[in-house]
Amino acid sequence: MGVQISPSILSADFANLESELARVAGADWAHVDVMDGHFVPNLTLGLPVVERLVQVSPVPVDVHLMIEEPDRWAPGYAEAGAQNVTFHAESAAAPVRLARELRRAGARAGLALKPATPVEPFVDLLPEVDMLLVMTVEPGFGGQPFLDVCLPKVRRAREAVRAAGLDVWVQVDGGISPATIERAAEAGADVFVAGSAVYGAPDAAAAVEELRALAAAAC
Repeated sequence: MGVQISPSILSADFANLESELARVAGADWAHVDVMDGHFVPNLTLGLPVVERLVQVSPVPVDVHLMIEEPDRWAPGYAEAGAQNVTFHAESAAAPVRLARELRRAGARAGLALKPATPVEPFVDLLPEVDMLLVMTVEPGFGGQPFLDVCLPKVRRAREAVRAAGLDVWVQVDGGISPATIERAAEAGADVFVAGSAVYGAPDAAAAVEELRALAAAAC
């Protein structure tokens, strides 16, 4: 499918989320971070808000669950209409079963890895998911600097997907900006989450297109 840009509303104005979503109508996804204050040291929003965001978003909603017990809670986000639901390998009790439940509910299933979590233990799970999210910052807060140390893991993820002959997207999330997106694309990422680089720009739509062009040129 080529380069995809998924602006993170974590950097948007939470008092005006419908209008903030309209600012990125030219993006491929709207990235929604759900944090529970336990798996990560931050608390954002939950299922009722996401259900409403799905109804008003001009683009598909990409939910990233940074929560404990995703096996219990993740299917509800798919049932609410999120078109991609990503859960963390570190907190899922039965990741294969959960991925299959998400797919049965009509969503794409994503598997996320923290910066220190290696790819290799999860290579055999790749046929069960639609996307592998490699975190390029420690999850929990927006605006953190990009961790170049994660680039070799992005490369290994892309190589594993290619070796298996699968159509699994490789997403990167954290510190993505015009200064870093080319390195991530060169490493093999094809879906890019960007928060402050988009919502902190004077023209969010133009920022999306700039990121798309930079990544496409580097692929």
